[in-house]
Amino acid sequence: MIGDTMTLLSLLGRIMRYFLLRPETLFLLCISLALWSYFFHTDEVKTIVKSSRDAVKMVKGKVAEMMQNDRLGGLSVLDAEFSKTWEFKNNNVAVYSIQGRRDHMEDRFEAAADYVKAHLPDSLKQQLQAFEREKRESVLSYASILEQRILAVDREMLDKLSANHDEAGTTCLVALLSDRELTVANVGDSRGVLCDKDGNAVALSHDHKPYQLKERKRIKRAGGFISFNGSWRVQGILAMSRSLGDYPLKNLNVVIPDPDIMTFDLDKLQPEFMILASDGLWDAFSNEEAVRFVRERLDEPHYGAKSIVLQSFYRGCPDNITVMVVKFKSGARGSNKAGE
Repeated sequence: MIGDTMTLLSLLGRIMRYFLLRPETLFLLCISLALWSYFFHTDEVKTIVKSSRDAVKMVKGKVAEMMQNDRLGGLSVLDAEFSKTWEFKNNNVAVYSIQGRRDHMEDRFEAAADYVKAHLPDSLKQQLQAFEREKRESVLSYASILEQRILAVDREMLDKLSANHDEAGTTCLVALLSDRELTVANVGDSRGVLCDKDGNAVALSHDHKPYQLKERKRIKRAGGFISFNGSWRVQGILAMSRSLGDYPLKNLNVVIPDPDIMTFDLDKLQPEFMILASDGLWDAFSNEEAVRFVRERLDEPHYGAKSIVLQSFYRGCPDNITVMVVKFKSGARGSNKAGE
């Protein structure tokens, strides 16, 4: 009963956000009520029409104010709503991240995400350096190194967090750039997409969602189940079927840390840029929309990362939103680079 109530409240909340963030919808409602008022001349309807018009003006003013503040380079309106906003830029990489409508910033400031950030890049870098020194004799590959390091970090994190009864979990999306190849490892529902030389969107990863046939069968074989609570969830809890951390579900073997790894030929694709982003972005944008949006804004200071984050928020995204944009340049293929 409580779950049903929460689902209803969640649905009502989404409906309200839809109306509040889309003044044109309220405007259409005003037109409908106005026609009703004209034909039936009811004072009650006239009052509703006036109130609706006032609401439209208020919401339009609020959105205009937020967009104006952003154009002026400030975040005064957003700062009041986002307790943690984070940005980064270095050479050809830019990141922008906001808490958005969530009560907490889980994309970055959370135990599991912090642990992976602190341990995975360094351990990955060390093994890659060793691999480069012994490349001709090694039986390893970039894909196998990524898989080994991701699984190792998950085991270490499970030992640490479970000892503290910390049930935190995180997605993991890693892009490794070598001379002629891009290798992408993904765990969870963060997603990567690349813009090729013709402006086409090329998926770099595929989300791990409980409703997918492969994942659903695996969960069932492990003795688990999925149920719908706003979205399909493993054991009615987690909205993704693979993650790092989440030790209670790992103990049941219904959630696993195994990454999917894909390799791409850079000479063939000749990419302009790639986007690595948390699921908050993909709640508001398709791969193709995101590529078009960023491609038109590559000359901006954050290569379009900040703009697409804020646009996702304006579209009503209820989640944290983190976006990294990596611009490819002529010298980028001359050395190995890894993006997390």
